[in-house]
Amino acid sequence: MAASVNPDRSEWDVIVLGGAAAGENAAQYATQFSGLDAVLVENALVGGECSYWACMPSKALLRPVEVLDTARHLPGLASVVEGLRLDVDEVLARRDKIVSNLDDAGQVRWALGAGIDVVRGYGRLTGARTIEVTGADGTVRTLIARHAVVLDTGSAASIPPVPGLREALPWTSRDVTNLHEIPRRVVILGGGVVACEAATWLYGLGVDELTLVNRGPQLLAGNEPFAGELVADRLRKAGVTVHAERTMSEVRREDVRDSGVGRIHGGEVKVTLDDGTMLTADEIVVAAGRKPNSDDIGLDKLGVSPGGYVDVDDQQAVRGVGGEWLYAIGDLCGRALVTHMGKYQARIVGEVIAARAKGEQLELGEYGRHTAAAGHRTVPQVTFTDPEVGSAGLTEQQAREQDIDVETVEYDLAALAGTFLLREDYSGRAKLVLDRAKDTIVGATFVGTGIADLVHSATVAIVGKVPVSALWHAVPSYPTPSEVWLRLLETLNADRRGGSA
Repeated sequence: MAASVNPDRSEWDVIVLGGAAAGENAAQYATQFSGLDAVLVENALVGGECSYWACMPSKALLRPVEVLDTARHLPGLASVVEGLRLDVDEVLARRDKIVSNLDDAGQVRWALGAGIDVVRGYGRLTGARTIEVTGADGTVRTLIARHAVVLDTGSAASIPPVPGLREALPWTSRDVTNLHEIPRRVVILGGGVVACEAATWLYGLGVDELTLVNRGPQLLAGNEPFAGELVADRLRKAGVTVHAERTMSEVRREDVRDSGVGRIHGGEVKVTLDDGTMLTADEIVVAAGRKPNSDDIGLDKLGVSPGGYVDVDDQQAVRGVGGEWLYAIGDLCGRALVTHMGKYQARIVGEVIAARAKGEQLELGEYGRHTAAAGHRTVPQVTFTDPEVGSAGLTEQQAREQDIDVETVEYDLAALAGTFLLREDYSGRAKLVLDRAKDTIVGATFVGTGIADLVHSATVAIVGKVPVSALWHAVPSYPTPSEVWLRLLETLNADRRGGSA
């Protein structure tokens, strides 16, 4: 059950329940300079969802699709690659390499090398600083934390209560990122990040008939409206059918068999939409949100209601539990369901645990090392669709809902020399949302090929509350997509003067 220098020990300074990327960071930051020791309790693979079933495999599938599509639209390469299709076996083999063939031995070696022990099994809280772990063989052991317990149990795909859907054994995000067979016909339920990215690599890998069913009016609803519109337009041009403002009323699969992760689960699937439209597919992918894994981790033993997101403060400490010893990070706390924010929370938690263990006063100023408030004002994210969608901070609507005196500016990314060099048929847009009274940026959105690295500059500007007057002196490199910063500022200046840029 254990991987440690002393596998029979039962006490550590810090116990991390869940060994995903955020949990690993929490253990590392709690121990690296403090003299504390820690253990990861993991029932599946150390490294978690991001390493094996989400971020890493999905990007491994998307990168070849992006490269080939760019080549098809670049003179000098277009004629060379005309008619070429991806080598699916090679793409999947590289994906398997990136996820280490679903073997976490390397992650375990990292943990042990960092002085962090690993205990295999399913852990539950049974009391203050106490975890009961049930191993695969049914054996049970009790672990005690001298200082803190960190919960990093993550989230799981939600299956909507559509008649027949669950019985049809649909693919979830885990299946579609680890697919081993390319279905000829696929229906995707959802319109968010997972649905849109999956649609992008599925058509790139050769799915003939791809249909996306979205209950909302637009894709990527958490972004500025133009983001979803540009992605939907590109999907339709690629031959994807997009049903907006539609839901499934019934799903039927007569021949049902579980063929394993990433393999077609039986015979063809019949899908009926709420307007009577009938769809037939070889596989259905459910990408309709996630739910926190909080049901069966012992929260009720501490008077905390299970089943929902775990409420935390800006030190990521669980509210309603006395003694400042229990923390929650990552998807479980619901503050931002992206890996990099979970790792940010973990860094804060690790520093907080170490400081409290040494009796140090916490640094809780706006940019104090022991508060996660500043980082959560921004929440950067990149969706690796075609085109890419990157954002940081608030959308215009979100800013208005917070009663901010909103000012906005937009610019056509295709009008830049740097984007024309990337591809001559470039399509994209950029938008800044500003607090007029403070003259600072509170939100930014970029849509287009190669925009991912623009997001961090926006994140720095928002977190640092950089005034527009200072941004004029941040000179972008030419010819790159970062020139959009200058064009946005020029457009803003012209708007303020009542003229044109």
